[in-house]
Amino acid sequence: MEIWPGKPYPLGATFDGAGTNFAVFSSAAQKIELCLIDDNYHEERIEMREIDAHVWHCYVLGIRPGQRYGFRAHGEFNPEAGLRFDASKILLDPYAKAIDGQVENSQANFSYNFTNPEEFVNEDSLGQTMLSVVHNQFFDWGHDRPPHHQYHDTIIYEAHVKGMTKLNSHIPEQLRGTYMGIAHPANIEYLKELGVTAIELMPVHQFVNDTSLIEKGLSNYWGYNTIGFFAPQNTYSSSGTRGEQVEEFKSMVKALHEANIEVILDVVYNHTAEGNHLGPTLSFRGLDNAAYYRLVPDDSSHYFDTTGTGNSLNMRAPHTLQLIMDSLRYWILEMHVDGFRFDLASTLARELHAVDKLSTFFDIIQQDPIISQVKLIAEPWDVGEGGYNVGEFPPLWTEWNGKYRDTMRDFWRGEPSTLDEFASRLSGSSDLYAHSGRRPVASINFITAHDGFTMRDLVSYNEKHNEANGEDSRDGESHNRSWNCGVEGPTDDSEIRTLRVRQVKNMLATLLLSQGVPMISHGDEIGRTQQGNNNTYAQDNELAWMDWELHPEATDLFLFTQKLIQLRKDHPVFRRRRFFQGESSRGGTSLQGDIEWMRNDSSLMEDADWETHYARSLMVYLNGQKIAEPNLRGEKIIDDDFLLAFNASAEDLQFVIPQTDNPTPWEVVLCTDSEIEIGAQLISEASFLVRSRSIWVLQRKIAILEEESLLDSITAESQRRERGSESGIEPFEDHPQQTSEDSSAVSISTQ
Repeated sequence: MEIWPGKPYPLGATFDGAGTNFAVFSSAAQKIELCLIDDNYHEERIEMREIDAHVWHCYVLGIRPGQRYGFRAHGEFNPEAGLRFDASKILLDPYAKAIDGQVENSQANFSYNFTNPEEFVNEDSLGQTMLSVVHNQFFDWGHDRPPHHQYHDTIIYEAHVKGMTKLNSHIPEQLRGTYMGIAHPANIEYLKELGVTAIELMPVHQFVNDTSLIEKGLSNYWGYNTIGFFAPQNTYSSSGTRGEQVEEFKSMVKALHEANIEVILDVVYNHTAEGNHLGPTLSFRGLDNAAYYRLVPDDSSHYFDTTGTGNSLNMRAPHTLQLIMDSLRYWILEMHVDGFRFDLASTLARELHAVDKLSTFFDIIQQDPIISQVKLIAEPWDVGEGGYNVGEFPPLWTEWNGKYRDTMRDFWRGEPSTLDEFASRLSGSSDLYAHSGRRPVASINFITAHDGFTMRDLVSYNEKHNEANGEDSRDGESHNRSWNCGVEGPTDDSEIRTLRVRQVKNMLATLLLSQGVPMISHGDEIGRTQQGNNNTYAQDNELAWMDWELHPEATDLFLFTQKLIQLRKDHPVFRRRRFFQGESSRGGTSLQGDIEWMRNDSSLMEDADWETHYARSLMVYLNGQKIAEPNLRGEKIIDDDFLLAFNASAEDLQFVIPQTDNPTPWEVVLCTDSEIEIGAQLISEASFLVRSRSIWVLQRKIAILEEESLLDSITAESQRRERGSESGIEPFEDHPQQTSEDSSAVSISTQ
C-alpha cells in the first residue's frame, strides 16, 4: 500500500478520487496509528509520521469511500495528569463524516476493570465499538435553495426522525423511522397542510446508546449523547451505514426545501457520549483528553460537569472550538441545513465557571460569515451554577423562552397573580430582550417540548408517571405546572374530556397568537400522549412515537391548529418585527394605539387591575391599521383589527365590544369553545359571554375609509395620544414587511 505524507488540513478523511488524506489532532500523543478495517474486521495499521501543529496526517493511495477506519493513540495513561491514552482502544475520527456500527456494552470499551476501577485494563475494542467511514461528499443538489424564512414568518415544528414517522402507515414500512420517512411525500404533505415553515429535528449527530440503558433493556431514544459531530445518525438510515446515511440525509433536506420547509438541527456541543471518568474510551478521551474536556482544577482525574452527563467540552481550547465551528460550517455548506438549536447553550459560554456573554464562543460565531447568517437558537441554561440565562444571550441569538412556557402553563391552570406576566409574554417579552437591542423574534415561544409533558398530558396529569424508565419515577421534572382538570389520567367523564380539549386549544391559540416565534412539539396538534411520562429519553417505542390513528378529537385539534397557523400567516399583527412602544412591564401601553389592554367591560386596564391576584381575564385590542410605514413603493401595509378575549377563570364572564367610530361589525373567526358559532357578528358595545377557560378571537375587516381615518383610535385614551403625536411628538412605529402570505393585508398608496 502506497503511503504519502499528505496534508494537515482538512481534518478527517478526505477522498480526492485517487486516494484519501487522513488528518487527526492530538497535542499529547507519542504515536498515532491509522487503522484500516476490512469487512471481516481484519486490521492494517499505518503509523502516521507527519505532524504539523499537533495534526498527524498521511495520504493513502487507493483508499476509497466505504472504507472503515479508526485510530490508535499511544501515550501515557495517567488520569491524575489528565492523560488517558490506551492503544488497545480503536478510536473514532472526531471529523468522521459517516460512522458504522454501534458501541457494545463490553469491558473492551473501558480502560478499567469493572470490578476494580483502579485497575487499568487494555482489552482490544475492535469489533465492540463504532468505526469511522471514508465518504464521498459528491451529491447532486440540483437547484436546491434554502427557503430563508425571516424569523417573524417562522413557525417551528420540533420533531424526532423516528418518532414522527415510525407508525405512519402512509409511509412504506422500510422507510418508517428514517430520513427517507421524513422526506416521504406523505410526511411532507402533512407538514405543508399543517402550515409550519421549519422542522427542528432532535439530535441527528451520531450518538451512542448508553451502556447503562442497554443493561435495563432500554435505549437512548432522544439522542442527546453525541459522539460524531459531523456524521448523521446511522440508525436513521434505510439504505446502509457505510456512507449511505449521508446521502439519505441530504435527500431529506432537499425534499423539505422543495416544500419550502427549513431544516433546523438540535445540536449537542456541550458534552460527548464518553461520560465521566468511568465512561468508555471511544474517541476524544483517547486522543487528547485534556484538550477536549474540562477537567476539575487540582484533580485532573475527574471532569468538570455543567451538563449533568458526566463531562463538558473545553471551550477554552482552540482545537475544540475549531471542531465545533468546522462542524457547524459543514452542516450548513455540505448538508444545507438552515439553523441550529444549541442544547444547554450556557455551557458553551463558560470561560471559567461563570456564563460569559463575551466568551470566545460567541465572538467566533459573531464574526463567522457563514454561521452568523443562519438561525441560531439557544437553550439558555445548563445545570451549573448561574446556568439559567433566559434573556441574557447576545443580540445575534434567539432563545427558548422558558419564562414563556412557565407563564402560559400557570395562566391556563388558574394560578393567581399571573396576568401582568401573561401580557408581557403575549406581547413578545420585551422585558427580557429589548435591553440588548433584540426584537420579539428573539423569543422562541413554546409551552411544551420533547422534554416534559406533551400538551395533552399537561391537561391530563398532575404528577409524572415515569415508571417505564426503570428509575422509580425519580427522573424527570417534578414541578410541571400542569392541571389534570379534575381526574388523573384517562377518563370517560365527557365534561372533563371536553375541558381538556378546550385547554389544549387555549394553549395552542395563545402560542400562535403571541408575538415572537412559535414552536410546536410534534404531535401536540393531534393530542399526542405519553401516558404521563415526562421524560421519554429512553422510550424508543409506541409510548413516545406519534400515533397516526386519528380519532375525532385528534382531527378536530389538527384542523383547529391549521386554522390558527393560517390566521397567523395572513395577519402581520400577530408576527410583528418590533416591540410595541411604551411601558413594557405589562405588555406595553402603546404610544401609537396599535395595542390596548382592556378589562372584560372594555375599559382600559389600570395598575390595580394588573395587581389583582385573582384576575384571570383580559381583552387585547390589536389595531391592524397602525402597524407600518410606507414601503419602497410608497404604500402603507395595514391589516384588519383584532380583539382577543381571554378567560382563564373558572367562571363564565361577560365581555363588551369596545366603542368605536368604525361601523364595521366584528366577526368571530376563532373560538376554543366548540359551542360558539364561528362567523357570528357583533357591533360596538355589544356584550358576549366567554365561557370559563376559553378564548374568543374577533376580527374587524378593513373598511373603505379616507386615509386620515386610519389614524383614528378606538378609545378616548388612544385618541389623546394621537393628539400628542399631531403636536409634534413622533412615535416610533413597527414596520413589518408584507410577504406573499399576507393575504389579508392591504396596501394603500400614499402618493
